[in-house]
Amino acid sequence: ADLGDSAAAAVMLDRIWDEKGPLDGLVNNAGIIRRADAVDLTEADWDEVMDINLKTVFRLCQSFARRVLAEPGRRGKIVNIGSVLSFQGGIRVASYTASKHGVLGLTRLLACEWAAKGINVNGIAPGYIETNNTEALRADPDRSAAILGRIPAGRWGRPDDIGDAAVFLLAPASDYMHGAVMPVDGGWLAR
Repeated sequence: ADLGDSAAAAVMLDRIWDEKGPLDGLVNNAGIIRRADAVDLTEADWDEVMDINLKTVFRLCQSFARRVLAEPGRRGKIVNIGSVLSFQGGIRVASYTASKHGVLGLTRLLACEWAAKGINVNGIAPGYIETNNTEALRADPDRSAAILGRIPAGRWGRPDDIGDAAVFLLAPASDYMHGAVMPVDGGWLAR
């Protein structure tokens, strides 16, 4: 589905549920970024980032919860992917930072609403991970060195670092966690 279309994303989730059977968990991992000085960021870029990074996350959570809550006794887990920029300001990524602050707030709100109803909602705040979203930063020797100089682990994160954290949040080991957002950042926020 085109995750830029939140309605299409919700339809996709319902289709998967109907065709493949009930889902036990949802990981909202799709995200985009647009880099520009705040005074130069276009409204179209702002909207595109907010639609995928926040609006679609909400609609998928909502669709998942409706299905879980419709079946008495069913439990479910949601893992929303935020960012270290859920806690910080960042540079040249206004819409991304705003969307990831929103993901943090949404994760906490939904946890409060759904914890007693059998749905765990938690999040992960990745640091600087080797993905296409950080390609430009890694390609800039000065920026890459500055970032690595602040990460106590001394390396860029790998996608598996985030995947392993998501597995934990989907597993029984996290059954009493609600509204937590785990930094997986090599120590970035600790510094």
